[in-house]
Amino acid sequence: MSIDHRMPARFDAPAELSVGQLAARSGVAVSALHFYEARGLIHSVRSAGNQRRYPRAMLRRVAVIKVAQRVGVPLAAIGQALQALPEGRTPTAADWRRLSARWRAELDARIHALTQLRDQLDGCIGCGCLSIKACPLRNAQDALAQTGPGPHFE
Repeated sequence: MSIDHRMPARFDAPAELSVGQLAARSGVAVSALHFYEARGLIHSVRSAGNQRRYPRAMLRRVAVIKVAQRVGVPLAAIGQALQALPEGRTPTAADWRRLSARWRAELDARIHALTQLRDQLDGCIGCGCLSIKACPLRNAQDALAQTGPGPHFE
């Protein structure tokens, strides 16, 4: 007699999840899932009892959303990226590589900007003036300063 060491089939796994089940499995609050749905990031169907039911694939979509948020991608950009997928499908590994490559460039730019800000902060600590005219942290990139004081728009 041989022993089958393969994983047992999961016949008990539901095809759709309730909002509570999706929240528990994804680690995301129910209110956040409703927010994502209102923004078009995830979708549900209604049961015969008018309850939300989420396809199991929404677990992966929620994971993509949370990882993207963790690295600072705005929800609007996440939504645009997910809408660009064919038929609104759940991102595949290849989709994730494309999305993360785009977001990586944006993250690198933010890291560069934050590094510059940190370096300016070090200089500012030494000076301590916090002058509205001279301090790059207090009045960063003030293009209108060249035109003099006061309001510049009518």
